[in-house]
Amino acid sequence: MIKDILAISGQPGLFKMVSQGKSNIIVESLLDGKRMPAYATSRISALEDISIYTEDGDVKLADVFVGVFEKGIEMDAKADNKLLKAKFEEVLPGYDKERVYISDIKKVFTWYNLLKSKNIITAEAIEAFKKSAAEEKSAEA
Repeated sequence: MIKDILAISGQPGLFKMVSQGKSNIIVESLLDGKRMPAYATSRISALEDISIYTEDGDVKLADVFVGVFEKGIEMDAKADNKLLKAKFEEVLPGYDKERVYISDIKKVFTWYNLLKSKNIITAEAIEAFKKSAAEEKSAEA
């Protein structure tokens, strides 16, 4: 679902990895479709590697996106902070309020909205993600 989707520090929006060079990767902006090189000096984070702190451990960002989708939450990241926190708590009830800042919550909703608008998060993608996660769990057992 969010494989090959990247966040690059200092750059707005999200990027899809297109190809890899010797000292960089070529990424395509999900906002405007422009391609650019991203170098190792940039702080690049793969969305599939990002987790949200909870009181019981960490929860993968993809699982948070699944929760937002399944609850049908349509949230503007520019909404009131109290409303954002309430909606986020609805999706992830045990999130760590000390370590998860309002800026993180805004980023989650901004990214979710962008991915949904680009048809990266769809009902089919959610089902495929849940199926592969279930297969991983049964393979570990």
